[in-house]
Parts: sequence; structure tokens; C-alpha cells
Amino acid sequence: MRVRVLYHDHCFDGAASAAFFSRFAEEKFYPGAEFAYTGLAHKASQLFEPEMFDGDVNAIVDFKYSTDPRLTWWFDHHQSAFLSPEDAEHFRHDTSGRKFFDPTYRSCTFYIATIAREKFGFAASDLEDLVAWADIVDGARYRDAQEAVDLRSPATQLTLVIESSQGSDTVQNIIGMMRRRSLGDIAADPRIQAMFQPLHERHLRSMDIIRQQSVCAGGVVFFDLVADGMEGYNKFIPYYLFPESTYTVSVSTSTFRTKVSVGSNPWVKEPLKFNLATICERYGGGGHPGVGAISFDTGAVEQARQAAREIVAELRG
Repeated sequence: MRVRVLYHDHCFDGAASAAFFSRFAEEKFYPGAEFAYTGLAHKASQLFEPEMFDGDVNAIVDFKYSTDPRLTWWFDHHQSAFLSPEDAEHFRHDTSGRKFFDPTYRSCTFYIATIAREKFGFAASDLEDLVAWADIVDGARYRDAQEAVDLRSPATQLTLVIESSQGSDTVQNIIGMMRRRSLGDIAADPRIQAMFQPLHERHLRSMDIIRQQSVCAGGVVFFDLVADGMEGYNKFIPYYLFPESTYTVSVSTSTFRTKVSVGSNPWVKEPLKFNLATICERYGGGGHPGVGAISFDTGAVEQARQAAREIVAELRG
């Protein structure tokens, strides 16, 4: 039997969700099955291709819903989980008992672990650290910005490798290791350290670039990374550099999209005035109340910059 797991690529929670789901599915339902993985990214174009659902069992974790009849399992926790109202209606009429959605959860990994325990009687005590760190990473529950940026813990080091590695092979190797090995053991693996060290040097350089490119006004940090060619960055850097800020808006490009990222400072004491997922949904994006993103086509830099300017103006009020 072949189980195809589609997961949110280059995301610690996406990888951890795929790993935990695989343990749960193998031990509870599909002993001896072959597990294959497909990383998914938010794009301006179609997210799902028919050939993606090529398993005897097909699952999506930590990503949007699909109405494809071959989808067996689905878990998500994003406010913007449905591509259309029709998709949401399709989910509401599902009677399989194997598709789950709850946007109140900080991480999809914790959500899967909860459903697995409460509905199916499955627990994996050796993965408790994985579940706990997925909740910290995806829920931005670090003690402070320095912990998130210093990258001293195994989980934060793995987060950098997962978010910054090229292609999906490295992430999928880590998913395979996460199913059975501790985070400390994985992070200490010589192959992982060989990738982490140059990525860490780039991480330090990115802090200098963001410092130079940023304008902080009205509680909002804005920076444009298109000219610098930076595909991604640690989203807590702006709050480390500008602890007085409440929101961040940035523009960046990659090989498959132009991206507007919108975030909020997890350490501000006042309640947030804006739902960032709702703002991003107006431009075809989405996310969580405290963090969201919008994907534009690769050449749509000016369109992305215009959206970013409008969002900055709205957040500055």
C-alpha cells in the first residue's frame, strides 16, 4: 500500500505534521505501508494537480482543502483553509470522519496529535517534544525575539534548514527522521549540520540587510527584498531589530512567486487591532489572525508592492 502525504513545504509545522501523521497512520491503520511525500507551496495559480493524488491513500496536512474524491485524510488549522465557499460547503458535507479543521489551534501538529488521541486512541510519547516545538514555532511562542533569532535550540536550527533548503528532498529526509528520532539527534546529524552552518551565516547576513532596508513608522516595519534576491528570512528578525514595532510587511521574490508577507509582533502587550489573514484574503492570500501572506505571479513585483503599500497604510492607520 502507498500513502501519499501532501504537506506545507519549507515549514517546520508542515514537516512535523507530515511526520506525526505518518506515525499515526502507519501504526493505527496502514502497517507496512510505503509513505511518499509532496511539498506544497502557496502560489497565485492552481495549488493542486490531479496527479498529486496518486496513493492508495492520500492525505493533506497543514494545507488548504481539496475536493478531489481521492483525498482520504485532511488536517488544517489556517483561517484561510478553503479556496472557495464551495470548497467549504463540500467539507461540511463530508461524512468520512477523516477530515478535520479547527483554526483555533496554533499548530497543525498539535491538532493532529489531539485528534489522534481523542478520536482514535493513538499516542506517541517519543514525539511529545516534536509536538511541543511545533506549537512553539508555528504559534510564535518563544520566550522572546532573541530566542527565535539566535537559533540555539535543535528545533530552531531545524526550522532554518527546513525553511531555507532548496527543493523538497532535505525537508522530506527530515520528515523521515522526525517519525522516529529526537530533534536533538536530528539537528546533530552531520548532514544537517553541514547544511545548517552556511545557512546560519546567510541568516546573520540577512539581519544586516533587513536592518538596512527597513523603515519603521507608526508601529509598522516595512522592507522590500526584491533587489537583494532574498527568498526568505526569519520572520522574527524585524521584532528583534525593532522591538517597539507591532506589525511587519515585506516584499520578496522566489523562483515560483512574488510574496507579500504580513506579520505581527508576538511580544506586544496590547491586543492586535487587525486580523492579518482577513486583510491578506482580500488580495487572494490568507493565513492566521496574527500572520499572513499573499502570493503573486513571479513577474508581478509592482502589483505586490502596491498591495504591500496599501496594507502598510492600513496598519499604520
